[in-house]
Amino acid sequence: MDTPHIPVLLDEVLDVFKDIDEGYIVDCTLGYGGHSEALLKNNPNIKIIAIDQDKEAIEFSKKRLEPFKDRVIFEKDRFSNVIKKYQDFDIRGVLADIGVSSLQLDKEDRGFGFNSNVLDMRMNQENPLSAKDVVNSYDRVKLEEILREYGEIREYKKVADIIVKNRPFNSARELSQTIEKHFKRGKIHSATLVFQAIRIEVNDELGELIGLLEGIKNSSLKRCKVAIITFHSLEDRIVKRTFKEWSKSCICPPEVYRCECGNNNAVGKIVTKKPITPTKKEIKQNPRSRSSKMRVFEIER
Repeated sequence: MDTPHIPVLLDEVLDVFKDIDEGYIVDCTLGYGGHSEALLKNNPNIKIIAIDQDKEAIEFSKKRLEPFKDRVIFEKDRFSNVIKKYQDFDIRGVLADIGVSSLQLDKEDRGFGFNSNVLDMRMNQENPLSAKDVVNSYDRVKLEEILREYGEIREYKKVADIIVKNRPFNSARELSQTIEKHFKRGKIHSATLVFQAIRIEVNDELGELIGLLEGIKNSSLKRCKVAIITFHSLEDRIVKRTFKEWSKSCICPPEVYRCECGNNNAVGKIVTKKPITPTKKEIKQNPRSRSSKMRVFEIER
């Protein structure tokens, strides 16, 4: 089967979960099924709960994982919903590769790429909100907010002004070319952070990540490794901060003289003091991996 996607940090993911010899691993972001297939081969006794909100991804991966069909449960849903649904299963691992998948980036009809003839960016095509709606109907203040918060764009006011003055936009190509006219191209395309901000808004990506992390903490999961792969600083900061909070035994306010909380509130321990990043070899083979970071936490309760 032709599989154009190269899963990021694959060897490192396999290493994180290598000792799991029973139960389930939840692949929160199935995509082309690369991580799931490798885990099923590497860990012959485990089963996978494979999640994606993209119907196309589910259909592709069902074919790819056909040899392992008795060991895979497919779930079309937002990953923030699924931990609660499956928390009574023997879940020993949770993997989430956050962000847009190669399947979505590479298909021009999905509207994620700079040269796409459509302006969509929906991971779930049943989602009522598209990039076209955001770009053409949000007022200037709302556009400035998402460009500042989700794109971390220094000149967010200028970008919002350019969008408002030049809309309506009917394609990602129109939008990227308009942005490119007003900004010098550096190491990355000048519209990269603009597209990132719009995509995060359309898919509520940060809300999804926070929902997943809250779902894990509030679940009954025990003896479970959680590995989260992120691709930009907004997501990485959320994961880093959350794992730090989960590792705290004492959660009393700083002004309290003596511990009053029982000093037994740690969910588990941080496995990766620093994030795991791709090797030079992987970056050369798959340039999209260059900004990826993986943080790992072990639930011990």
